[in-house]
Amino acid sequence: MNFKRQSLLTKFKWSLPWLMRYPLWRARELAGRLSGGNEPRHLIFIVANHFEPGWNEQGATLDWSTQLSRLDRWCEKARAIGEAVRDHDGTPFRHTNFYPAEQYHPRILERMAGLQAEGFGEVEVHLHHGVDAPDDAANLRRALEEFRDRLAEEHKCLSRQDGAGLPMYAFVHGNWALANSAGGRYCGVDSEMQILAETGCYADFTLPSAPDESQVARINAVYQCDHPLEERKPHRSGPSLRVGEHPRLPVLFTGPLVFNWRRRIRGLPVPRLDDGVLAANYPLDLARLDRWRGARVHVKGRPEWVFIKLYCHGFFPFDEEAMIGEPLRRFLEETIEYGDRDGEFKVHFASAREAFNMAMAAVEGRSGEPGLYRDYRLRSIMSEGADRRTKTQDRRHDAPAVVGG
Repeated sequence: MNFKRQSLLTKFKWSLPWLMRYPLWRARELAGRLSGGNEPRHLIFIVANHFEPGWNEQGATLDWSTQLSRLDRWCEKARAIGEAVRDHDGTPFRHTNFYPAEQYHPRILERMAGLQAEGFGEVEVHLHHGVDAPDDAANLRRALEEFRDRLAEEHKCLSRQDGAGLPMYAFVHGNWALANSAGGRYCGVDSEMQILAETGCYADFTLPSAPDESQVARINAVYQCDHPLEERKPHRSGPSLRVGEHPRLPVLFTGPLVFNWRRRIRGLPVPRLDDGVLAANYPLDLARLDRWRGARVHVKGRPEWVFIKLYCHGFFPFDEEAMIGEPLRRFLEETIEYGDRDGEFKVHFASAREAFNMAMAAVEGRSGEPGLYRDYRLRSIMSEGADRRTKTQDRRHDAPAVVGG
């Protein structure tokens, strides 16, 4: 992740496309509420963790033993919060861990796969590329396919549609530059979205990225690209997923991008962006929850299921407690209690895969609660293996005894 500072004027210029759209988006959402549209009854929380145990403040990559030590500590915390906080369905809280392909190390992925097997964090694909010089399409395709197959074949991560075919994956772009959307920096491949589609990406979880140049005008939505996938930045606009209309993959899950007007400087309100980040400098409280709910990210025609995609950068030491520690645990417990108190809403914790399955169930007109559809279309390769072993054991148990050889 690059943190090069830009001037306020540059950031404002980059933000103009979505800032101009924001009032229209807000007006439509308010009109929907005033017209008596259904209120969110199910809050589906997804945490997209840009998972980089090798990161350090100086920009150097840490040695493998240090990374493994950091990962062990993280796994302990993940188990602790997952065991302590469970949702309406009894599912433990967990992150989706987007691990960077260019930093692959088998021992790290072994431990991450073990954490997934315990139910405390599914593994998906993260990639930094084109950092020192623009990447090219052939190299990008090769990197994605090799990492996809390593995750699936060696570590039993990722998923398959209806349990068959090539592995499929969710994606987060390093430095946010999805489909060369950062002015040519940190990518270089205009056709990236097409390559993602062809290599099995079912959904992107990169956005929002404001005030970075890579932020597009489309905000607060689960949507599909409106432009040819081989074009640069084809996700700059596109229709929301809608009941009855099957989307083109990959779809895009954005987190909330809303204004927080509670900050005061010399008594005057000064807005601050709330983009769903889990960080120490943006404390968690019910006011933030209400802003995330107010973003109303949903499949059109199913407004009662709201997706709240949060994000964080695993292994930023100063943010660790906000990402997976005691402050987050208290907030989650308070949120669940808040929803249960008056029956206002139910909380569901979902991985990226599960959230996509829920969205597809909504698209296909399924009713009831979203937790029913965690494995609706994409099934975990790891759980498929467990299911096959269970069925084999059942057949052996049920087989009649053979007498006399």
